Amino acid sequence: MPRAAVASIHARVAGTEPSTWEDPSLVQIWGPRFSVFAVPAQDLAVFTLGVLPDDARGRNRAEDLAARLAAHLAGRRMTYAEAGNALGVHPNSLRYAAATGTVLIRWDGARSSTVWTVPAPEVAPGDARLELARRYLHIYGPAAPEPFGRWAGLSVRHATAAFEALAGSLTPVSTPAGEASILAEDEPAFRADPRPTAPARLLPSGDSYLLLQGADRELVVPDAERRAALWTPRVWPGGLLIDGEVAGTWRRADTAMTVQPWRPLSRAERETVAAEVASLPIPGIQGRIVLRWDGGS
Repeated sequence: MPRAAVASIHARVAGTEPSTWEDPSLVQIWGPRFSVFAVPAQDLAVFTLGVLPDDARGRNRAEDLAARLAAHLAGRRMTYAEAGNALGVHPNSLRYAAATGTVLIRWDGARSSTVWTVPAPEVAPGDARLELARRYLHIYGPAAPEPFGRWAGLSVRHATAAFEALAGSLTPVSTPAGEASILAEDEPAFRADPRPTAPARLLPSGDSYLLLQGADRELVVPDAERRAALWTPRVWPGGLLIDGEVAGTWRRADTAMTVQPWRPLSRAERETVAAEVASLPIPGIQGRIVLRWDGGS
């Protein structure tokens, strides 16, 4: 999500600022599963047209709603509630129009989203779908069609069709979670020695590292009780990584950060976590973040 994207970027890129989520190189969209995403502007088509419905009814609904929204806005920006009410539809239904690649939003996580329209990307939906599958395989591979479908909000049939279309560029592999595939071009990276890991990282709820599906979650968090604490039925907490392993959760309320380790941490580990908390470039925060420990002593 947009503001949470700052924490995701900070975990990977030095020099991240609280305003990074609003950099012109990024755009905000209703993407896979109609969730809010911050994505590179150059990849707009991948994360929108890539999930455009395949059935005529769904596609017509998306395209008709997008056309009506563009005509009403006529270059203006307004809240999605105002736009939806003006069109005589529930504002949440505007999410369906986003799959055309013509709808952008701005949402800070608190107030109503602002919505506007842009020209349609010059990319065929089928090509966007295949690129979306490649991106998924690159980040989450080894992977199978079913988890890709759940992540993207696609039916198993259409997710499988995308994997079959990529068959010539995939390498089949066996994993503890079952048979899967990787991109053939990624094989050298899988065989390479692991790179050094960061002492501590705080990944926000919705971070791509945590968007695993099904049995893949067991590979990252083997303990069932801890999986239930990380992937809760409602709002997920953030994930605490120590030396590259998920070692707890965290939640923030304004300037108060509560970290719940799953095991006793050494003094050095606590210091690295505290330093990571202090360095977080959280938008809209006034003052120092106060770290509170919950267990794990």
